[in-house]
Amino acid sequence: MTRVEALHWERRPTDLRAPVLVAAFRGWNDAGEAASFAVGYLQATLEATTFATVPPEDFFDFQSHRPRIHIENGELKDEISWPTIEILTTKPAPERNLILVNGIEPSMRWQTLCNAILDMAVDLGAEMIVTLGALLADVPHTRPVRVSGLSSPPDLIDPLGIRRPDYQGPTGIVGILHAMAAARGLRAASLWAAVPHYVGAAPSPNAALALLRATQQVAGLTIDLADLERAVTHFEEQVDEAVQRNNQATSMVSELERAYDADLDQPFGPIPTGDAIAAEFERFLRDRSEGESDAPAPGEGV
Repeated sequence: MTRVEALHWERRPTDLRAPVLVAAFRGWNDAGEAASFAVGYLQATLEATTFATVPPEDFFDFQSHRPRIHIENGELKDEISWPTIEILTTKPAPERNLILVNGIEPSMRWQTLCNAILDMAVDLGAEMIVTLGALLADVPHTRPVRVSGLSSPPDLIDPLGIRRPDYQGPTGIVGILHAMAAARGLRAASLWAAVPHYVGAAPSPNAALALLRATQQVAGLTIDLADLERAVTHFEEQVDEAVQRNNQATSMVSELERAYDADLDQPFGPIPTGDAIAAEFERFLRDRSEGESDAPAPGEGV
């Protein structure tokens, strides 16, 4: 049996300062693209550079994640764009470097890939593994984003004061990576943001901001979030405008606000049932099979 090399190394990072690995995967783990948005913001703000990639041939089903081509006037332009996962290092933030894992959730060989990522993290001296995810929930966009999480050891996320979920059901690669890190005895935190279901088709900068604020606190980072905070203000204004144009949407948001406010004694709200997660997974697979399309502008999901 041919051995699969999970990582293609372009270079080996050196002189990393107390690194923390932060990972997100586009797909089912990533409602509103919040988790991948958060890692992408770190990537841009901290001038991250790629040092390794995941070979697409061994980890992706190309009928589900199709390569993309660019044709102009009957001629091929650029190289074929394959589904990919990048692994990058950043400049210090400023206390420590980050190792970022950012890409599409792979179709197969999750254990092989997670083992390779964790081997790499240990080899580079990572002090913590932070995985980010986002889920659709019955929450209003007019209230603070609810973040929930779990960690190993359990007290790692105590400073965040966030809700610790109860859940049984299907999971994505984010759950597998966290579980395998915990099984190795590594310090690991898994942070999840709740995205309003009625805007889940659009990128959610507010959920990304909530994830980054939680990541800063749990990993001991200082990150300039000003650009993202401005994007959140613009996003919320767009959603407000869209909601106000639709009486049914206005009533729905009011009901969600009442339910949110009534649940302040449990500030991070209920976690969806296994059946609800399974239904969302089926919807995700169905939408993906119909082909990729451009994301709508914020508010179009209302």
